[in-house]
Amino acid sequence: MYEALQAMDTATLNFSEGGLFILNITISIIMFGVALEIKLSHFKELLKRPKPVLAGVLSQFLLLPFVTFLLILVFWKNITVGVAMGMILVSSCPGGNVSNFISTLAKGNPALSVSLTAIATISAIFMTPLNFMIWGSLYEMLGPWSENALLQQLRIDPIAMFKIVFILLAVPIILGMLTNHFLPRLTELAKKPIRIFSIIFFMGMLAIMFANNYDHFLQFIAWILLIVFLHNGLAIFSGYSLATVFRLNNQNRKTVAIETGIQNSALGLVLIFNPAIFPQHLALGGMAVVTAWWGIWHILAGLSIASVWRRQPATHNP
Repeated sequence: MYEALQAMDTATLNFSEGGLFILNITISIIMFGVALEIKLSHFKELLKRPKPVLAGVLSQFLLLPFVTFLLILVFWKNITVGVAMGMILVSSCPGGNVSNFISTLAKGNPALSVSLTAIATISAIFMTPLNFMIWGSLYEMLGPWSENALLQQLRIDPIAMFKIVFILLAVPIILGMLTNHFLPRLTELAKKPIRIFSIIFFMGMLAIMFANNYDHFLQFIAWILLIVFLHNGLAIFSGYSLATVFRLNNQNRKTVAIETGIQNSALGLVLIFNPAIFPQHLALGGMAVVTAWWGIWHILAGLSIASVWRRQPATHNP
């Protein structure tokens, strides 16, 4: 296993500047679409019913990075630096916009889902760089490959990452919220097409990336499938478990689990391929493939678990 993943780590993926530009535009459209769903009432939900929202935020930004590191500990000497750092990056990203649809499909709590997406997306401006710096530094300090050259070069400047995340998230979010507030009719017309476009376009970009790096991907697909499957399953399970500890009802437990298991891996890919954060001469194959496959798998896993959960009777008590 380790030898196969090591080969992936040393792979320099083919991704042009034009591809990065298109990916940046895609993530901006995705975040603009997310912001069209955000209203001030979603933040008031935190004051009215703080417990479910608090559970969701803690699950995404504290519990998920922690359990990710525990999973890395389990595979301590069987996964490479690139794979481990890719897992940490994914766990540092906010929830994905498709989580609202999946939560509704699972008969979760749509209002809670949208509120969590709104709060997590805005919080990610600070929490994504902070979490990646904290857990990445801990892995560098304790990891079995602490002398690895790639690990030494993956030290990021959190300020530089913050600036990029701010541009990618804050600007389209502000524009989306202003559109929502001042142009409500346009917002209602635009929400669904933008959501569909963003999902299809992102999937298309992933397909192109995998096609351009088919030989590399084919060598280690089995191990990446296993790692992402375990990581995503642990994310969903930990979210559901924390919501249970908070004594939330079944509807809210499903929502918190889905919000924790659906990550904005598009943001992770944009950060990986941004030369201001990660020097592009580095072999970032491990990080990129883990993050990209997350973007595909979490939708498949989310739809699958939603099809099971939707058969359960909904309970609406707090």
